[in-house]
Amino acid sequence: MAVRLGIDGKLYYCAAGIGGTPEWTEVTAAKDVNVPISKGEADVSTRGGGGWKAVIGTLKEATIEFELVYDDADAAVQAILDAFLAGSIIGLAVAKGDITVNGTKVFMADCAILKFDEKEPLENAITISVTAKPTYSANKPQVYTVGG
Repeated sequence: MAVRLGIDGKLYYCAAGIGGTPEWTEVTAAKDVNVPISKGEADVSTRGGGGWKAVIGTLKEATIEFELVYDDADAAVQAILDAFLAGSIIGLAVAKGDITVNGTKVFMADCAILKFDEKEPLENAITISVTAKPTYSANKPQVYTVGG
């Protein structure tokens, strides 16, 4: 087991989505990336449970949240903004390293960009907070290991 630093993680996009053989482009303007994944729950409590509530997991839910340093010449920033404005699908991949290296763990999904929140602090760079979630697509979200 090897400890991984956040700086070694990478965010990628593919404007065509994750189907077929996606051509991934790294989002180098990304700062902090957060991928909370959770499940809904169904109550399966019974009288035989000894007074304890019991649940089972149901549907999985993921969100990809990240911050971008704004650069109007950056193709990734523009592609993410275009997907937001057009309401179109964009493939996103969050990797624990380089997506082409065997052993790298990756979460990827066709996503809808739901938030593109620009911040213009007086004494700092303009940044954009982005929220994306897997959307209706022929391609289901995937968690996999490259070459595995």
